[in-house]
Amino acid sequence: MNDSSWGAPPQAGYWGPSDGGPVQGAAPAGPAYDAQYAQQTRPMPIVPDVPEHGGDQDDDRGAARASGPLFQNPPAQPYAAVPQNPEPMPDAPQPAQFQPPPKKTAGRDLGAAIGVGVGLGAVIIASLFVVKAVFVGVVAVAVVVGLWELTKRLEERKGIKAPLVPLAIGGAAMVVAGYARGAEGAWVAMALTALAVLVWRMTEPPEGYLKDVTAGLFAAFYVPFLATFVTMMLMADDGAQRVLTFLLLTVVSDTGAYAVGWRFGRTKLAPRISPGKTREGLLGAVAFAMAAGALCMQFMIEDGVWWQGLLLGLAVAVSATLGDLGESMIKRDLGIKDMGTLLPGHGGIMDRLDSLLPTAPVVWLLLVIFVGSG
Repeated sequence: MNDSSWGAPPQAGYWGPSDGGPVQGAAPAGPAYDAQYAQQTRPMPIVPDVPEHGGDQDDDRGAARASGPLFQNPPAQPYAAVPQNPEPMPDAPQPAQFQPPPKKTAGRDLGAAIGVGVGLGAVIIASLFVVKAVFVGVVAVAVVVGLWELTKRLEERKGIKAPLVPLAIGGAAMVVAGYARGAEGAWVAMALTALAVLVWRMTEPPEGYLKDVTAGLFAAFYVPFLATFVTMMLMADDGAQRVLTFLLLTVVSDTGAYAVGWRFGRTKLAPRISPGKTREGLLGAVAFAMAAGALCMQFMIEDGVWWQGLLLGLAVAVSATLGDLGESMIKRDLGIKDMGTLLPGHGGIMDRLDSLLPTAPVVWLLLVIFVGSG
């Protein structure tokens, strides 16, 4: 048997190894057999000779392989056809360039906020020390505007229609009654305002009556009733100094919280309510308010002592912070950032009364305890 017969396909009249004759069971020769054989066979794919271990490590093994035309590998074929117009490869990512950290901002127009704050302070101080009745009128106007902002937002965002007319009239009456008749007058005005809210809402369909009057009673207590403690301070002989102390401590507390929190704030105080407030800011509010309280009690309040001012400042920092968080809770529930747009850089009147309203009864009570209602 010649070497050339290895790997050749069977032919007609194939003879066995002994060449003694045809092999038993061999297929007959002829065109019919050739066609049938062609249909039952498929060409084997050509697999390129890829080293198992790859690279230069297979050099010694390749030298020991048999060579010759019988063992010579066919030329390597590509695994897949290369497209005529391949898509361009994306550019390699460039190394990130250094970006300076963003600068902290106040989040508002600081210039406008300072200007409006100075203007409001001038109006308040002028009315406070010139004619007390004018200051009472300023407080009454602020209360009415605050009630309008609160009821407007409740209707827009929640569909709650708190009666504004009895609230505005009753709120202004509460402020005047607190100045004229003290706590007794404030409570009587509060009760009459609540009754007016209940009756006024009866003129409309009963649907939503309970939620409307509930919101009205809340608004009556939250805005005008708490504001009556400011005018009640004014009844004392040094009433103007007491009101000024109350305003100064609240403003200083807010300023200390903002300054320290903006510069050193890291730990969130109440992230779900007000993400901008930090524990460091609260410490700044306490420190600033206590220092201002000691100075005010020592030099502005008759018979006041500096250590009383420390306690007063601490109480103001806590109540002002809680008041601010309470207002933030209301605005988050309503889905708004500010209660209004009346004061550029500040928002609305209610956005300025948020820390003042709950602080007023605290300051009034502590001053009565320390130096009397005088």
